[in-house]
Amino acid sequence: MATRVDDCGFWQVVWLEPEAVRPVAVDGPVQRVIDWAELPSTPPVDPLGFWSPLWEAAVAVALAHLLAVSDGRRVSVPEGAVAEVFRRAIDSLLPPGPPERHLVLAGPGLSAAITDIALVPRHPQTGEVWPCDAPAVVPLAADVWTYMAFHDGRRLVPAAYAMPAVVRRDDPPPLLPHSLFRPDGRIFLSTLERLAAVRQPWLRRLYDGVKERPYMDPFS
Repeated sequence: MATRVDDCGFWQVVWLEPEAVRPVAVDGPVQRVIDWAELPSTPPVDPLGFWSPLWEAAVAVALAHLLAVSDGRRVSVPEGAVAEVFRRAIDSLLPPGPPERHLVLAGPGLSAAITDIALVPRHPQTGEVWPCDAPAVVPLAADVWTYMAFHDGRRLVPAAYAMPAVVRRDDPPPLLPHSLFRPDGRIFLSTLERLAAVRQPWLRRLYDGVKERPYMDPFS
């Protein structure tokens, strides 16, 4: 009926065999589909300072989609969490030079102008991608997108010890990771190989290069 992968080095997952199962209606309340305004949020770093594997997986998927719509041209990203997890990958995988494409966060609650590529949430229950009019769209797991779009973990308070009143400091200081962010290389490759754009020669060369050297930047 199904195949289950349960290994210390892999995500737990179950794949149902389409020929062996069929959907059956059951009695009981129907699960409520949450509104876009209720999207969950997952922090990027755990209390021990390690990057969340949910972020590593979600960004790996989004990175594959971003490369597919980039046409092999340099992409700029907004400062903050987006830059922290995407910029190193862009520096490693796309050619150097001034940016020709521009990635912008877009979605519920944001009013940023979209001129090129929109980084939008994917609904955690329906799989629907936030609809927008951007020329190109990159979907991102909703809980990661929500944190990028709205979270600011800093609590600014007046600095102590007779510092000027205008000076503020983080209290407590923000939780910082021990290492640079690394998207999950296996998930990146598995996502990229399912996209039609991977047939483009430049993207196929990139895919083959990462597959041959799985520990190259930004995956190591």
